[in-house]
Amino acid sequence: MKFFDDLRNLDRNNIGGWPTSVKGFFVAIVIIVIVFLGWYFYISGQQDTLTSGQQQEAKLKTDFEAKQAKVVNLDALKAQLAQMNEMLSQMLRELPSKTEMPALLVNISQTAQAAGIETDLFQPKPEIPEEFYAVQPIALKMQGTYHQFGTFISGVASLPRVVILTMHDVSLTAAKSGGGKDAPPAGGQLMLEGTVQTYRYLGDEEAKGKDAKAPANKGGK
Repeated sequence: MKFFDDLRNLDRNNIGGWPTSVKGFFVAIVIIVIVFLGWYFYISGQQDTLTSGQQQEAKLKTDFEAKQAKVVNLDALKAQLAQMNEMLSQMLRELPSKTEMPALLVNISQTAQAAGIETDLFQPKPEIPEEFYAVQPIALKMQGTYHQFGTFISGVASLPRVVILTMHDVSLTAAKSGGGKDAPPAGGQLMLEGTVQTYRYLGDEEAKGKDAKAPANKGGK
């Protein structure tokens, strides 16, 4: 074909004299190379940006739908939260108050005695204030039978105020009959030793005072 003959007979020193078909061929090649390089360096990067944008759009749509569902139920959630706060407040108010705590500790000690438990140690420790309540640790050392301890727990649960006793570092072992560490166990006797915690309600004024002290303490550090 004439076109291929023209390619074979090209004079590289006389580009201007090349046949029009050959010039058009090389111009087309140059245009194709330019377009390819433009796509590779520009459009390819834009496609990556587009893909990333599409993924971000899908994520934002998912987030929007989730938040929209929450907004739809916002009033119901607020009502539920208010109800839960009211229930929590009522439950906390069933705990002993500050003025009731001394008498309550006496009642707990007397309940142990009434159950026939021998109390070697019943020592309330300093309170630990929390956000809504105060923790009252009590160091104990008591001796009695399994039945007597059951009666004691039942008696505490029957006190006029709600009393919560939680065990911390408490051991319950067979009591020795006397005569030192190697003495045989006393028949059916158990030794309860450790720390229990009971709780009382922090009144509104106490809670406010605690909140007011917190920023001052932070500023003093």
